[in-house]
Amino acid sequence: MKGDRQAFEALLVKYQKPVYNAAYRMLNNPEDARDVTQTVFLKVYENLDQYDPSHRFFSWIYRIAMNESINWLKKSSRQEALEHEAADQGEGPEQQAGDAQLGEGMEAALMMIKSEYRAVIILKHVLGCSYVEISEVLDIPEKKVKSRLYAGRQLLQERLTQQGLH
Repeated sequence: MKGDRQAFEALLVKYQKPVYNAAYRMLNNPEDARDVTQTVFLKVYENLDQYDPSHRFFSWIYRIAMNESINWLKKSSRQEALEHEAADQGEGPEQQAGDAQLGEGMEAALMMIKSEYRAVIILKHVLGCSYVEISEVLDIPEKKVKSRLYAGRQLLQERLTQQGLH
């Protein structure tokens, strides 16, 4: 049992920041992202025996993170558009994930598009996932990933234009 706990703690250390960052990019709210991250790791711990080692662990945990973020948005009735909130400037997990920081205008525009498009844009451009990885994470065909990415980019460009940033 001690080995299981140590293994889980190693997973937590390795994936906590990337999972938080993905949730934060989907939700644009540090508290919500922390709650979702905590839920993700509870689900991972409870369902670790259901993980299929023939798939990448990365894909499995990110799928859980994206699904939890989308569920959170639906539950909060904020799927269509979220009001932009300025990111907390204090030192926190969102600051520690600094390599994926986006400009304030870009974040605002991103939060205005549907979560299905936001998810592929975040996975591709913020987290650097391949089309295959995105397909695995979201459990959709690779062709649909490309289609959503194209549509998401178009919507993002429209939002940036509306804000006078493009």
